[in-house]
Parts: sequence; structure tokens; C-alpha cells
Amino acid sequence: MVEYPKINVLYEDNHLLVVEKPVNMPVCEDESLDIDLLTVLKKYVKDKYNKPGNVYLGLVHRLDRPVGGVMVFARTSKAASRLGEQVRSHKFKKIYYAVVENKLLSDKGILEDYMIKDTKKNISYITDEKHGKKAILRYEVLGCKNNLSLVKIYLETGRSHQIRVQFASRGYPLVGDAKYNPNSDNKTSVALFAKRLSFYHPISGEKLSFELKLPKRYPFSMF
Repeated sequence: MVEYPKINVLYEDNHLLVVEKPVNMPVCEDESLDIDLLTVLKKYVKDKYNKPGNVYLGLVHRLDRPVGGVMVFARTSKAASRLGEQVRSHKFKKIYYAVVENKLLSDKGILEDYMIKDTKKNISYITDEKHGKKAILRYEVLGCKNNLSLVKIYLETGRSHQIRVQFASRGYPLVGDAKYNPNSDNKTSVALFAKRLSFYHPISGEKLSFELKLPKRYPFSMF
């Protein structure tokens, strides 16, 4: 019998399910066939509410497998559609914290690039306007210690591996990033955390915000 891990549920109603995604758990089923968050949450809803048949749970946004943090899922197709529209119209706000190598030249700034993904290798690259999609983020340096910087990131676009690639391409790779940091020892999980999520309730229109504390693990624990 498969054992399903307990997930930290931050909020739920008839339309939404907001949870903390664990580190190193895929959001949905992949080639690893490891237990994924979507499957675990569908079972949670099915068991809690005695739902017959298949449970609907709409995927609104994603987090990379090694990244933990706050996520929202839609419990109805109407909620999924309306949340998806908020993502497209940039009303869906995501704030991440990351620890990068080296001290950034400026305490705050904007990173703008064009990115493309090699789906076969599951790696993203900086490219030109003709071949890529625009990638924008704003950042703010919150502290520096031992040649590492704690950075608060406001994600404007949601390209695959965007934060990891944009910082690594400028000489500030994320600590523990096995894909984009040549100094990674593969023992530390990538130092990226989805700390805060804000959006409007798809039915009531009320603004909702959810925020988690930073993980106590290295390198976040240094700050």
C-alpha cells in the first residue's frame, strides 16, 4: 500500500486548496514515477469529503521539483479558469526568496531576458528575442554573509527555471542548484523558496495572501 505524505494545508474552501509544496516532490507525475503533489492532494480531498469517483483539482501554476513553497490549486474548472486569467493578466503575484553565490553589484534591480527551454534535456537558456519568450523579474538584496546573498524576488513572468537561469547567467548561481551551478555538490537542495502568493478569490473577488516562514535549513538558516 502506498503511503502518502502529510501536506501542510494553508487554506481550503469549495473553490481553492492552498498548500505548502514539499522540497523534491514533483507537482505532477513525471518519468520518475515518484509520488507527486497533485496525486496526494486529490487523495486528500477524496478522503476528507468522501468524494466518489475522480476528484477534480486544477493546476494553476508550477514549482520546479527541488523548490518548496506556497501553491494554490483550483477545486472547480470555473476557479481554474479565473485563476488562469489572473496569471495571464499579472494579478497573480509570486514572491520567492533565494540564496545566491557572490554579492550582487546593486541592492535592487530588474533582470530582463529572452528564454527558451530544451524540453528533451529539461534545461532552459538565455537566447534572443526571435527565438525566446520574455522573462522579467525584480529583485532586492536582503543580506550578505560569507560571499552569499539572500535575495527577495518578485516574479513578473513564469518561464521554466527562470530565476535559476537569470541569476546564474550573470554570475550569481543559486546555492545547491545542480542544473545551473557548477559548484553544486548535489547534497544541498536548491536555495529557492516560494515564500508568498497573492491573488483574488475566483468567486468572491476578495484579495488573498499566503506567506510561509523561510526554511530552517542551510543556507537560509544563515540569515
